[in-house]
Amino acid sequence: MMASWFSKATTATTNLVTSSANHHRPQNNQAQLVTVAVVSGVVVGTAILGMQKALRMYKLTEYGGASGWFASAEDKRSIELAARARKGDYDDELILEQLARNRVFLTDEGLESLRSSFVVVVGCGGVGSHAIAALARSGVSKLRLIDFDQVTLSSLNRHAVATLADVGTPKVHCIRRRLEQVTPWTHFECRNELFGEDTADSQLAPMDGQEPDFVIDAIDNIDSKVALLNYCYKNKIPVISSMGAGCKSDPTKLFIGDISASTDDPLSKSTRRRLRALGVKQGIPVVFSTEKPGPGKAELLPLPEEEYAKGSVTDLSVLPDFRVRILPVLGTMPAIFGLAVANHVILELTGYPHDYLPAKSRDKMYDGILGALQGFEERLAKHNGFDAQGLRIPLTPEDVGYLVEEVYHGRSVISGLATRLCLVRWHRPSEDFIDKRTPGQKNSLLQMNELVCMTKEEAVKHEKKVLMGRKAPEDLYDRRVVDAVNRKMLEEEAFSRYR
Repeated sequence: MMASWFSKATTATTNLVTSSANHHRPQNNQAQLVTVAVVSGVVVGTAILGMQKALRMYKLTEYGGASGWFASAEDKRSIELAARARKGDYDDELILEQLARNRVFLTDEGLESLRSSFVVVVGCGGVGSHAIAALARSGVSKLRLIDFDQVTLSSLNRHAVATLADVGTPKVHCIRRRLEQVTPWTHFECRNELFGEDTADSQLAPMDGQEPDFVIDAIDNIDSKVALLNYCYKNKIPVISSMGAGCKSDPTKLFIGDISASTDDPLSKSTRRRLRALGVKQGIPVVFSTEKPGPGKAELLPLPEEEYAKGSVTDLSVLPDFRVRILPVLGTMPAIFGLAVANHVILELTGYPHDYLPAKSRDKMYDGILGALQGFEERLAKHNGFDAQGLRIPLTPEDVGYLVEEVYHGRSVISGLATRLCLVRWHRPSEDFIDKRTPGQKNSLLQMNELVCMTKEEAVKHEKKVLMGRKAPEDLYDRRVVDAVNRKMLEEEAFSRYR
């Protein structure tokens, strides 16, 4: 496209200059050169401005964009029918016939609850589009769609309703236009916007006086995702979140459970940690996969070296701070995630019974690790001449779970073993590691980024030689272990700023 622009600009410049020279023929060469320079500058400048305007208009062309969308006769009829149906000019018996299978499954009362509900879906890509399609086909009457992005060619391997004709159009309008042909009575409110903390009040506001009955998070940007979930949690708006479907391929590993139990997914991990820093530790249902990476499985692809050589790779992102690497996605998995999300919302809104298979819960293990840590601190206090009776440590079982699962991935940093785990200080503390300023109360000043995960046997040895002995960790462990611990502590310190 750019080559075409320059070719046309060059041709136009040549023709115009030749014409100017032939018609006006200045009396001296200097005047002729000035004229040619001025005319060339105007033409080239106009061509450049035109090219820039075109690039803005066709910004996504190289990546699958299109010049626009033109309504066919069928599209126009669908639009007109949907407009009449939303005003009530559509036989309710026809709607009930279309929803007949849902009606006998959910009962009349359940279907009525679904038909009178208002659901907000944030993120209208592979996951969100399938959730929206399922909700509309099941009878949800009010849907607010929020997404800043456009349909691209690469979207078509996983999007629920987009076609080639939709490439280059906003995802929210693509979904509305296609689903109006299926459920013309549905009220779609489309917001071609990026969700953010500053706009949450408006984006999750009532629709026609009705508060959202449910919110679906199908966002893959961590900042927007955390902002949405935190807002819903703090404002008591029912919400369900989809974790990452990228690089996943095993549908049998899919779970619906509390966010505190989700594992084996980088997006889930980052979301949990950021929410925990905001005081949200549990109470948000999520759809997640426990599938682990392995040999031969897809991974997040790095950018080609030639892209780095061109300069700032952030120029490749759609918006500032958005990922620019390629996330491999098997087209079926976002659909499975989206349908699982929609299924949960339907069951919740209709009151249909649902007891999900629980994901792993290791609360008893965390309690045991916390008790062992209490013992380590009490022995350390006695060793340093303190009265350890009634000593308190500033950690909870949730903190223990966070350190064990999120920071150390359920394994000893020394040996990599995953059994008989405990937490213990890495360095010998300073002499004033007990706070006795409050009368009758003794508190350990232990910080989370001072702890490492080991097996019980390793911790006993570490306690004897480092915490109560004269050795430094660097004297006891090889460089690999020391470097691994330093990385973990820096990682935890970086996340501590969110607390």
